[in-house]
Amino acid sequence: MAVRRRATAGQIDLDPIALRARGLSGNDVTNAIAAQNLILPAGVQKIGDLEYFVAVNANPKEIEDLNNVPVTMRNGSVIFVRDVAHVRDGYPPQTNIARRDGRRAVLMSVLKTGNASTLDIIRSIKERLPQMLESLPPSFKIDAIGDQSIFVRGAIAGVVREAVIAGALTALMILLFLGSWRSTVIIAISIPLSILVSIICLSALGETINIMTLGGLALAVGILVDDATVTIENINWHLERGEEVEGAILNGAHEIALPALVSTLAICIVFVPMFMLAGLHAFCSCRSPRQ
Repeated sequence: MAVRRRATAGQIDLDPIALRARGLSGNDVTNAIAAQNLILPAGVQKIGDLEYFVAVNANPKEIEDLNNVPVTMRNGSVIFVRDVAHVRDGYPPQTNIARRDGRRAVLMSVLKTGNASTLDIIRSIKERLPQMLESLPPSFKIDAIGDQSIFVRGAIAGVVREAVIAGALTALMILLFLGSWRSTVIIAISIPLSILVSIICLSALGETINIMTLGGLALAVGILVDDATVTIENINWHLERGEEVEGAILNGAHEIALPALVSTLAICIVFVPMFMLAGLHAFCSCRSPRQ
């Protein structure tokens, strides 16, 4: 807090035992000081040709006087700040030291909130760093020592790589065993198309591309390869029996739909216990609307 008489800062050291004994909390002390350390506007005063703004200085003249601010009343007696805390001219004790190349430095962490994109935040910071350096003295040096977007980019590259490998190997297997170029092209197109539809659905639901969703997509690629292989083989079996193309597709997909659904549900059941974890509930409940 600032005192108008001199440039200084105040530190409030709370006494937890005294607070508990009087049934108070740190917020009570903070609210009391905030409500009684104000500079209030009182209007204007015209003197000659000039008009002055008048303000009522309702804050203490000395920072030590904040110890005499009343907090509340208990059993007919007033509880002052000095009874549960001590206000002094100073700062919190230093608990850590940041060093860069063996020299003292200042470390500032930038955290995202809500559904803000890690990639967008990192890109914006890197774009603004040159502008910040221009406004600082030449002796100042700013370095980015941590970049969480590396892990997100790595996860994205992993999903893309796995999808390409899975699609290529599946298409090659279909071509070798079934000898059908049409089935090969269908498999090669269905896998990336399914991933694209999944991303569109995530966007429609307000989800973002993060480690959790990318992990789910990577897992879904394996399931997709299995279902696509079994489905295309079953359709090809109906075609070999002399059925029309449309009938073979409908019959083959119908026969494989229920087994594919059951196998997918069986995989999903494995992850049900994760929703019983307190950490996961905390993670889900901390999502706030739009960092």
